[in-house]
Amino acid sequence: MARVRLPLQALLAAVMIQAAAAETIPLPQPKPETGVHTDKPIERQLPQPATTAEPAPPPSADSINPDRFGAKPADAAYGAFQRGLYKTAYNLALVRAQNGDPAAQTLVAEILSRGLGVPLNAAEASKWYALAAEQGVPEAQFQYALMLLDGRYVKKDTKEAYALMQAAAEAGNQLAQFNFAQLLIQLDPGDAGLAKAATYYERAAATGLADAQYAMSQIYANGVGGKPRDDAQARRLLAQAARQNYDTAQIDLAAWMIEGRGGARDLKSAFGWTKQAAEGGNVAAENRLAKLYMQGIGTDPDLVLAGAWYIVARRAGLIDPDMDDFLQGLSDDQTKQALQKANRLP
Repeated sequence: MARVRLPLQALLAAVMIQAAAAETIPLPQPKPETGVHTDKPIERQLPQPATTAEPAPPPSADSINPDRFGAKPADAAYGAFQRGLYKTAYNLALVRAQNGDPAAQTLVAEILSRGLGVPLNAAEASKWYALAAEQGVPEAQFQYALMLLDGRYVKKDTKEAYALMQAAAEAGNQLAQFNFAQLLIQLDPGDAGLAKAATYYERAAATGLADAQYAMSQIYANGVGGKPRDDAQARRLLAQAARQNYDTAQIDLAAWMIEGRGGARDLKSAFGWTKQAAEGGNVAAENRLAKLYMQGIGTDPDLVLAGAWYIVARRAGLIDPDMDDFLQGLSDDQTKQALQKANRLP
């Protein structure tokens, strides 16, 4: 089953509410004189909970961990799964699952929920996840909680989902920790809920989960949820998430580096992070990169590339009046070159 997470908007909304109430400095804003970040940021939607309508791609070798299925020892079913022999893994695990083995039940559910080597059958997967969850397998508790929240393949039960998500979080499942924090904020969007959530965000961030690292960066940046404002710590967390290709963190980190917030100004690195996010398809980053090229911030000025990146962003629906004026001011030859480069950009 695809690793899915609840939306991050609840956290961000709570952070902004608390920041306003405490009269703290808001989320990273540019220095007006740079003119780099005047565009309106694109809201980043995280996947919705318990989506099982479409199969996820086959797992990478790095993501295959027998701990997820409730048992460390290698066995024939897990070995087949690890080698991509999903039908064989299913057949081997099914016998054990029917005999009550919770690790095998979780593996069968995983294969069915993703349609790996067998027809996708989320409803059948939910039954196996439920059985394994009853026996305390954290991965099964997490996945079944998502299904209970969604209510598509099982009867919706928010109370039971909450309990299972908490159990999985307490057992150390990093995605359960992150999602349980999201649930806590949804249930109590005030500072008390944010403080409870911060405990789980922090635990998930410590395991290297980029979503949680970004969440904690926002908490430290605003000094909410029982945490003091700490720009240096927030910047470190942004950098950790950015290194995992979390594009929102890359954009924020670049802004902080330009401002010199939480550490020294570093225009060259700011340009690099913005470029990486833009090349990954983040529309706000594409527009910001255009401005960096236009103004020669962290790189040599290049009006043609500035025009090209803004054209890419505009085609994706972002409209920036300042950049529209800039584009209108290019010569016919520069405009032609910008269009040609835009057509070749990612």
